[in-house]
Amino acid sequence: MHRAIRRSRDAAFAPILLLLPLLFVAAACGPRAGAQTPPGRTDTLPEALVGTEWRLIEFRSSDDGIGTQRPADASRYTMSLQGDGTVSMRLDCNQASGTWTATVIGGSFGFGPLRMTRVACQQPSLDGQIARHAEFVSSFLLRAGILFLNLMADGGTYVWEPLRE
Repeated sequence: MHRAIRRSRDAAFAPILLLLPLLFVAAACGPRAGAQTPPGRTDTLPEALVGTEWRLIEFRSSDDGIGTQRPADASRYTMSLQGDGTVSMRLDCNQASGTWTATVIGGSFGFGPLRMTRVACQQPSLDGQIARHAEFVSSFLLRAGILFLNLMADGGTYVWEPLRE
């Protein structure tokens, strides 16, 4: 009797077992989480962000001990998002560059590795903090012309306004 039950159970799972290799192949060929858009491709970059320049307004931490941090001189914190997927930043007395990617659906946003000069800026400065946090930016929201870059795990939000010269 136990053998009959085992055979019928095994027969029920046989079609599923045959499909498992196909599922693994499909998963391996599909898009990967966190995959970066190669430079030069603008097909997935939101038009509202391509070719824009921004000035940092503030960092809103979810940690009450940190609160909201504002740069002493917002003009020393700028970001330029190019259509080829590159980003250039002025972070106080330092310069940074790298790549960026974003999607309209889901509002994901990410920076690739940033290369940054390492000049010791007069304190207090947000240059090192922004550079450290860049890899943890996971989403964006564009509301009333203001760009909100959100850190993963509710780590905080960088708030940027359009750069007007």
